[in-house]
Amino acid sequence: MNLFGTLRAPRELLFGAGQRHALGSIAARIGRRALIVTDTRLAADADLLSLVRQLDEAGLAVMVDSSTLPDVPVDSAMSSSVGARSFEPDLVIGVGGGSCLDMAKCVALLLTHGGQPQDYYGEHTVPGPVIPLIAIPTTAGTGSEVTPVAVLSDAERSLKVGISSPHLIPTVSICDPELTLSCPPRLTAIAGADALTHAIEAFTAIRRDPVPGISQQRVFVGKNELSDHFALSAIALLWQGLESACRNGADHAAREKVMLGSTLAGLAFGVAGTAAAHAIQYPVGALTHTAHGLGVACLMPYVMTWNAPLMRDELGRIAQAAGLDGPDEVIPALVSLFARIGIPGTLRDLGLEEERIDWVAEQSSGITRLIQNNPRPLNPKEMRNLVAAAYRGDRSCLN
Repeated sequence: MNLFGTLRAPRELLFGAGQRHALGSIAARIGRRALIVTDTRLAADADLLSLVRQLDEAGLAVMVDSSTLPDVPVDSAMSSSVGARSFEPDLVIGVGGGSCLDMAKCVALLLTHGGQPQDYYGEHTVPGPVIPLIAIPTTAGTGSEVTPVAVLSDAERSLKVGISSPHLIPTVSICDPELTLSCPPRLTAIAGADALTHAIEAFTAIRRDPVPGISQQRVFVGKNELSDHFALSAIALLWQGLESACRNGADHAAREKVMLGSTLAGLAFGVAGTAAAHAIQYPVGALTHTAHGLGVACLMPYVMTWNAPLMRDELGRIAQAAGLDGPDEVIPALVSLFARIGIPGTLRDLGLEEERIDWVAEQSSGITRLIQNNPRPLNPKEMRNLVAAAYRGDRSCLN
């Protein structure tokens, strides 16, 4: 077998308790005028105010934009970039959950290249580097601090859309698990389940023929030796730490495992990509207005059951990482873990109406970049069966 691997990552990645206190010295090496992108709640948080003081003391001019909204509506990203232009930032700092980091990426893109977000939908549409970006996550889930993706919600399309380009990978990421200590149990569960789904879908994605230049042709190239390494490490850490972090938010060791697992999962799917669970969640999320992490985690056992005939080896390695007895244990154990932390078991529980199953299946089948990444093909009839199974809570029809 010819080994192939590829990795895209920030120029500098800091992980560890207290590492947020390095922001001032790091930022001073990169820029002089820092735009902080966050949300209303975090704008008044003591940790964010401390970060602002660090920047002030390092001699940087600072503007705080706290207008980030959940799921980053396209219009809000456009408004923020327009509002920041007169400040003339030469550095953007995203502080917060996945929406704040995605907003920061999009604002940096628009400040650099102009236009509107719609101009950059899809893969490899960003024409060049963007303003230097520092990402500081305060939740452990999306992995946006290390990925080449910004996800926005487009009201005209009634769906989430993605901008995918290596140019969107932050210049520096500072992952300080102490920033997640105040994260409430439900958000911890949703974010952590999202991260575990990222790791599993990256590890079980299709393996493509590694023709020379594949990483220039595609943002997401499929599973490979490097993404597999990060995905398995992420699965092990999240399996060990997620339930404990949900039960006791002050458990520093569990918080460290979950945040490191989330970051490693981001490094994995940032090159391998995600697959059918994410494709189905986009229309489900649009209809039910439920959190992305809830949707992908709810769907993951059903997608894994469908894929199982083609990923026996992968299930065996996941079992080893999770400390399970064998491949047959993985899906039931995942269902049990998600149930214990409050993840809904069916699409009906998420609020999907039965009459919308056909529409969800049709929309999911149209998200070809994700469906083509799935290890087992899904034609429209099979997709409809998968969505219906996830609605009913019946995995037996997918074997």
